[in-house]
Amino acid sequence: MTRTARTTTAGLLAVVVLAACGGGEDKEQATAPPPSPTTTAPTPTPTTEPTTTEPAPQEPEVLATGLDVPWGLAFLPDGTALVTERDTARVLELVAGQEPRELATVPGVAAENETGLLGIAVSPDFADNGHVFVYLTTATDNRVLRMVHDGEQLAPDVVVLEGIPRETYHSGGRLEFGPDGFLYVATGDAAVPSTSQDPGSLGGKVLRVDEDGEPAPGNPDPGSPVWSLGHRNVQGLGWGAEGRMYASEFGQDTWDELNAIEPGANYGWPEVEGTAGAADYVDPLVTWRPADASPSGLAVTEDAVYVAALRGESLWRVPLEADGAAGEPQRLLESEYGRLRTVTVAPDGRLWLLTSNTFRGEPGPEDDRVVAVDEEWLASQG
Repeated sequence: MTRTARTTTAGLLAVVVLAACGGGEDKEQATAPPPSPTTTAPTPTPTTEPTTTEPAPQEPEVLATGLDVPWGLAFLPDGTALVTERDTARVLELVAGQEPRELATVPGVAAENETGLLGIAVSPDFADNGHVFVYLTTATDNRVLRMVHDGEQLAPDVVVLEGIPRETYHSGGRLEFGPDGFLYVATGDAAVPSTSQDPGSLGGKVLRVDEDGEPAPGNPDPGSPVWSLGHRNVQGLGWGAEGRMYASEFGQDTWDELNAIEPGANYGWPEVEGTAGAADYVDPLVTWRPADASPSGLAVTEDAVYVAALRGESLWRVPLEADGAAGEPQRLLESEYGRLRTVTVAPDGRLWLLTSNTFRGEPGPEDDRVVAVDEEWLASQG
């Protein structure tokens, strides 16, 4: 069902300031002779510690409502958000305090089940070239389309990558520019598991290309866009300290995964689901049961990976050690906003979440929503 967005933008929530006053303690006084009858001893003045004030963590803020299966989220250099709607094929512009505005309806999108208009990414050189990239499903394949933003709207430019296997399930779809300036593309196995182990197929892979869709310099096979293989359905991409790359992945029936991605590495699907300890395959950092996760988008902060969970209706926080190892996952926002599709670190430092209750969920009157959550507030809830 295609719905017209009835989007509203919430006002900023007030920040509550708490004054934490430190109480001074009386100091031990040295013994002194008694005062003379004609004088009065001065009254000692108690010492106090300086008064300090600390702002309370900012509570969650609903930035937009009434979206129709939102999927991808990216930011322009000025902080404007771009949101894709999977089934309507629309790209919306979202500015805090304003009604969202339609920038484009992407042509050629064939939306069905899990497919349609999916990921979106903004070129690191946007100020010079205006490039915005979207991942979409057509009647014949999944592909990456380069578009140009002229300040008022988005217009199609050229298809830079095509021939990614399509089905109505397992289409991947996440796009992200890495710290190296190249475009990373997450794909699924299109419900044909053997494609994941086929180096000649673009399905079940993480791909790495330049802005023209050519294999990026330094790829494991110089003539191929494949960066890693053996994936079932990669849904989230992100980078932490020292350029470490992470990806979230839907499992089948047993284990969902958070992986550390290395160039040329094989993550085992369909031979392996979850941890196997096999020499030929890389084990995940974290696994979840699908009912607790179904991990979609992810965001990496200074000391954690945040993973948006669909079936799990939660935001998972995975602490990161200095060497990139993962600590014990923490389950946050359980059932608070329903199914969560995407999480991204916004320019304002908060985590922006896209809900996905209008697809396989139980939508409330405001769904689907864009919600901004302060990381310190999340920590205070734990």
